[in-house]
Amino acid sequence: MGETASSSVLVPSRGPLARLFGGLGQEMVVLGALVVLIAAIGLYNPRFLGSSNLNAIFAGNAYIAVAAMGMAMVIISGHIDVSVGSLIGVLATIAGTLATKGYPVWIAWLVPVLVGIAINAFVGVLVAYASIPSIVVTLGMLSILKGGLILATSGNWINNLPPDFLIAQMSWFGVRSPIVIMVVLTAAVAFWMRYSAFGRSIYAVGGNPEAARAAGIPAKPVTVAVFAIHGFFAGLAALLFATQLQVIQSTVPPGLELTVITAAVIGGVSILGGTGTVIGSTLAAMLFATITSALTFMPYSNVLVFWKQAIVGVLILITVLADMVRRHRMI
Repeated sequence: MGETASSSVLVPSRGPLARLFGGLGQEMVVLGALVVLIAAIGLYNPRFLGSSNLNAIFAGNAYIAVAAMGMAMVIISGHIDVSVGSLIGVLATIAGTLATKGYPVWIAWLVPVLVGIAINAFVGVLVAYASIPSIVVTLGMLSILKGGLILATSGNWINNLPPDFLIAQMSWFGVRSPIVIMVVLTAAVAFWMRYSAFGRSIYAVGGNPEAARAAGIPAKPVTVAVFAIHGFFAGLAALLFATQLQVIQSTVPPGLELTVITAAVIGGVSILGGTGTVIGSTLAAMLFATITSALTFMPYSNVLVFWKQAIVGVLILITVLADMVRRHRMI
């Protein structure tokens, strides 16, 4: 079983919180980088620390963190999904269309989530039972979803969204709703993956599929379930994305799938499967958002903003190399 899943067995005398956070090596690095970056840019330009700016950073990118939770589960289980950006674009369009056609708001919220679950469960079936590599299945799904969206909508924008549909613009307990949803989901999923039998089975299947099967863990049903859960989170992410503004552009957000995958990997999820947490993926998503915002506060921001992808690329390489070194030392 993966390192993350087994630590609670190795150190049973530790309390629940200690066991949950005890193995967060990469996650603590990301958290430290996030805090240092916010403090440094705040010292350089105090406007960066304004509540409106920080709210915009975290609330405006919470949908990426939510999508990265599902992606983290998929990668931990030993697979990957490169179609998540296209899926979020399709589900956001479905939600907006239902909302503007006069359907009740709860229908406009529920249907995209159910469609996301159904589509990704189908992907999981192809991966688990047809033995098609997940990269191949999701590349095909990416093209189907992206092409189907353009064909169905011609790239037209969806306008006149009803105010009660715009969940991302609401505030709960004085905090923007996307931030509340992101924090609550991260905590709940982290505990569930750490302490539930199914959560531990995800680590087992991703860490060593043969050993998991020998231990009686049904790898194929677990794979299908993980993809279905990933579809659930994609549906939630689509709702947060679709309701940020008064209009929805019926196109796939550019580069979104790479951002989601990168958040999971840099957050500590091993690209080889078996280790990682959703806490890390959420922190990494917020780190990327902060980097993007920070660059706009720097001199020559119109030039520096193009360095974001280079910075993210370097972080990916460092993270993957560190993971490979760590695994080599464990052999």
